[in-house]
Amino acid sequence: MAIDIGKAPRSTQQPEPAKKFNLNMQIQLGSRRIGTAERVLFTERLVLLLETGVTLAEALDAIKSQIEDPRLAGIVGSLADSVTEGKSFSEALSGHPEMFSQTYRSLVAVAEEGGFLPKVLDQLRDMDEKSSQMRSSMISALSYPAFLIVFSVVVVIFVLVFIFPKFGDLFQSIHNELPATTIFLMFLSDLLRNHWLLILLALGAGLAVLFVWGRTPAAQRLADQLKVRTPVIRDIFVQAYLQQALGILGMSLTNGLSISVALDVSKGVIGNRVFRDFLDDVQRRINEGETVAAGFVAAGFIPPMVRQMIATGEQTGNLGKVMTRVAEFYGRELSKRLAALSRMVEPIMLMVMGVVVGVVVASLILPIFKLSRAIH
Repeated sequence: MAIDIGKAPRSTQQPEPAKKFNLNMQIQLGSRRIGTAERVLFTERLVLLLETGVTLAEALDAIKSQIEDPRLAGIVGSLADSVTEGKSFSEALSGHPEMFSQTYRSLVAVAEEGGFLPKVLDQLRDMDEKSSQMRSSMISALSYPAFLIVFSVVVVIFVLVFIFPKFGDLFQSIHNELPATTIFLMFLSDLLRNHWLLILLALGAGLAVLFVWGRTPAAQRLADQLKVRTPVIRDIFVQAYLQQALGILGMSLTNGLSISVALDVSKGVIGNRVFRDFLDDVQRRINEGETVAAGFVAAGFIPPMVRQMIATGEQTGNLGKVMTRVAEFYGRELSKRLAALSRMVEPIMLMVMGVVVGVVVASLILPIFKLSRAIH
């Protein structure tokens, strides 16, 4: 089967510089992103060919011939040329860091030396699939509440701009008897209708300032700290980071990497600076002769169960296996938590939307009732 991911031409010799994306999940090539889905397809087909006894160079040539996108075909062709010239597969992958992360390259290097390349490639494919599924779950959990917020704002703005002005002159006659909410909404209606350009400019300037400030190291670190320390969302982010880091650490250790190298590899897939500092601290303690568990105990946001499991795995000599099991556990727990959060947020957002729209409508109808009673 063929991979169809676009038609834009691309040089096979000078890949475009890659933009860095969170968790090393996606890359930007031209106007089209090549990310996890394409890497999963490439890895899966490579595993299938290698398991049938085809050589690595032949497998890469076969995959290249089936790819329709010139950009991706160029990358695979470059890999095939490098392997044919005598380079190792990991060295060939190093020429394309925009598509293959440090984790991917390091594990492939170990697998080549140990002679179990198909096994590790299959594990990498599985890891990419799980990460993609987790990201999709998070997007699904947030998309509907976001839609409700946008819909509520649009409804309120429509009522204020198009409905309230029709009753403006009518309400002026009983201005002193109007509810406070009606007076406030009339003020907002006037502001939106007569100063909309100024409001748009102020919003644009505010968003621009926020965007620029958000790209500063101080702002990014503050955001990372909030992710691991704010109640409710803290549990979700910590579980996500643990699932990613422990999954990489477990796979690395079970495939022969040392704990220090495994920590270096895992840091490359974590986008949170606070969590990376935690991994740095674990690595520092190991270099100073302490245990891996000591580093986990020192981090206050690490759940007690994880600390106990890491200590047990280290004592029994099964640290890699334990880390993999914990990562799988948190993957399942995170999926359940996101589903539960989505079910909880939806009725809350509906309630908030109903209250907001109800207040706006009531602020419009109550004065009309007052006028009707006064006439009669």
